[in-house]
Amino acid sequence: MSTPPFPFGMDPESLRDAPLFRELQRVMSSSSGPVQWELARQLAVAGAAEAGADPEPAGSARAGLEEALRVAELQVADFTGLEPANDLLRVELARRADWIAGAIEAYRPLVESAATRLQDTLARAMLEQLPADAETEQPLAALGLGSPEELIRQLGPLLQATQIGQVFGFLAARVLGDHDVGIPRAAAGPIGFVLTNIERVESDWSLDPREFRTFVALHQVVHRLQSERPWLPTYAATIVDDFLSTMTIDVDAIQQRFASLAPADPESLQAAFGGEDDAMFGVVLDDEQRLKLDRIRALVGAVEGHGDHVATTIGARLLGTYPRIEEAMRRHRDDEDLDPLFARLLGVDVGREHVELGRRFCETVVELTDEATLTRMWADAEALPGLAELEEPRLWLARTV
Repeated sequence: MSTPPFPFGMDPESLRDAPLFRELQRVMSSSSGPVQWELARQLAVAGAAEAGADPEPAGSARAGLEEALRVAELQVADFTGLEPANDLLRVELARRADWIAGAIEAYRPLVESAATRLQDTLARAMLEQLPADAETEQPLAALGLGSPEELIRQLGPLLQATQIGQVFGFLAARVLGDHDVGIPRAAAGPIGFVLTNIERVESDWSLDPREFRTFVALHQVVHRLQSERPWLPTYAATIVDDFLSTMTIDVDAIQQRFASLAPADPESLQAAFGGEDDAMFGVVLDDEQRLKLDRIRALVGAVEGHGDHVATTIGARLLGTYPRIEEAMRRHRDDEDLDPLFARLLGVDVGREHVELGRRFCETVVELTDEATLTRMWADAEALPGLAELEEPRLWLARTV
């Protein structure tokens, strides 16, 4: 009897004989959750290293950043009315590898929830395409696997690790501080400043270090005060999980990706696992999913748009070289995916245009009312503007004022 087609077009005999796949099996077997985190971390550090040297931060930089942080903390609290925590904010000088470790810790619950949802959805999709039976299980057993579900269970953490590692490596080479990712992270501990990246922007654009670091501190403090609203990180996790709970994966696209897999060829393996600009899994969006995605886009637009509004308004008033800083930051962000975690893992767009929408929303609300009214958006989850309200701020004002 002939062997039935293997899941996603892969040949089990060629997989079994490939040394690379045997090594991957060893890595996969060591996974105890939905993501092989140590592999993700190593890939992230290696990816960030491509941006150049990242020496240990000079201790002499700490005093200047602490001064910038004190100024920013007072300015932002006075401007927005957001109440800071009791303790003064503290500076942590971080290398890129330090930022990666902190980001993995901060976003691990969110990423693992997404990874688990993806793995479960992919397993269901595989079973629909290839029902488990004795003929299917025979070639799987040759690989030391008992079923298609077990293949996904072992392969999933590796696939997720490759994508997550690439994402965090990309971000680590660009972020200036802890709060430069669109999805809010829990507020805890000192604020990490990635000194190598800050110094690179200063050098590339001949910026005054004291003024630029004050601007960076302003942006970090706004997001820290947002995240100190106890409901915000929980709300972010809830709406992301709600989006993932009913998503449908584009199985045909995954089949096409894996059909070209040659286990002995690392380049084909990289292509199957997703290139630098590819999403690992494509999501099929129906009307319900679009509504759920719009909630995520609205949150990111509100968080980042408000951060930009506050930092730029204070910066323009406080910093003599602000026009140069503004141009440098615009160029720095030109090729930036705001939230590559979504773009790369799910193939959905949460981009810079949503931040601009949020920023215009803030400016319009202040023009029509004042900063105190705008700050009401951080009272609770119900007070946040939806996507339609970001587009038409008067709708938000009519609902909340």
